[in-house]
Amino acid sequence: MQTIFVQVKCELGRAYDVADLAVQSVPEVSEVHSVSGQYDLMMKCFLADGEDIGHFVTGQIQTLEGVKDTFTIITFKAFT
Repeated sequence: MQTIFVQVKCELGRAYDVADLAVQSVPEVSEVHSVSGQYDLMMKCFLADGEDIGHFVTGQIQTLEGVKDTFTIITFKAFT
């Protein structure tokens, strides 16, 4: 299992719509947080081992209605 975080910049006034759409329609999205700063949302996504991260982001996240830009963070290890 691969864990990635995708920061999302939304069209003005669309952050809550994008968050709801991501949670409802993209099974790999486990959490969506509203954040301050350059981006509006941060999505935590779990991908199957070997799944192409670029195809996932460009095909599943960037195509959500209301998304303007993304920034992907690839993780290595979770400390618990």
